Amino acid sequence: MGFEEPDVTGMQAYADELRRTFLRLQEEGGELHRQARAIEVTEKSRDGLISATVGARGELVRLDIDPRIYRHPDARHLADSITDTVHRAADKARQRVLDVFEPLIPADQMRAHLDGDLETVMAQLADQMAGKEKRRGPA
Repeated sequence: MGFEEPDVTGMQAYADELRRTFLRLQEEGGELHRQARAIEVTEKSRDGLISATVGARGELVRLDIDPRIYRHPDARHLADSITDTVHRAADKARQRVLDVFEPLIPADQMRAHLDGDLETVMAQLADQMAGKEKRRGPA
């Protein structure tokens, strides 16, 4: 059994890419973070009677319920409609966060970070270091 020779050139290129990305994060990261934190998305229910506003992390910021909803009281339908509306707003907010960071962090990597998916993050890092995944340099 022999050891595979490391791809020193590939590892150096990846290290250079990480350095450039880090420097860009230092320069632009604060502004991108500010933009991401300021994201709020408002979504209306399919019947238009519920309006939910969420922040960048999908947290509910505001919920408005049109009084006409009480004309046909159905607690289960109301709860389902609120949940669906909040989830759709949270999905849009998450996509906006991905869009804000896209110039520096590929969406699939950022998505794994946001999901707390350490296994995927580590696999992506290992693939990049091994030269298995196409790297993209900073714009």
